[in-house]
Amino acid sequence: MNRVLVILAPGFEEVEAFGPVDMLRRAGADVTTAGTVDGVIVGRNDIKTLADESLDHVLNEEFDMIVLPGGLGGTENMMGDERVRRIIEHHDEKGKKIAAICAAPTILADMGVTKGKTITSHPSVKDEFKEENYSEDRVVVDGNIITSRGPGTALEFGLKLVEILVSKEKAEEVNAGVMARL
Repeated sequence: MNRVLVILAPGFEEVEAFGPVDMLRRAGADVTTAGTVDGVIVGRNDIKTLADESLDHVLNEEFDMIVLPGGLGGTENMMGDERVRRIIEHHDEKGKKIAAICAAPTILADMGVTKGKTITSHPSVKDEFKEENYSEDRVVVDGNIITSRGPGTALEFGLKLVEILVSKEKAEEVNAGVMARL
């Protein structure tokens, strides 16, 4: 079974986290949400949630993919968290899938992970990508990096993650019930 880690930091964009989590779980993926803080995590829109695990508890576990939701506050909190950086570095070194949406691709750019790759992001952070090829496509895949634009693309992003981890047929099956416009 495909294992996915979704990192939740205070200020995360709720739709960008839970849309992909929902799509992946519908497809049968083993998805773990892990918080950068213990207890209740407050998202960008003041939605309070509890992560499945603390990030500290999953640091040494292996995942097939990590997902970084955006939201400016969440992105800033992940950017400054050495544990998040360590997980990204580990996954990139192993060529494992790293997915980021909205402002979160800036974390990957800051680490040099997206250098020379084609990526996308929320338009508000577009100018932060100096060494990447920037695309305005809604979801972009370049090697092990998957990026997307923002809350309005969260279901497409989640379905692309299903396609990559499971199959195009499974993504179509999940979407038959969800009816996202692709």
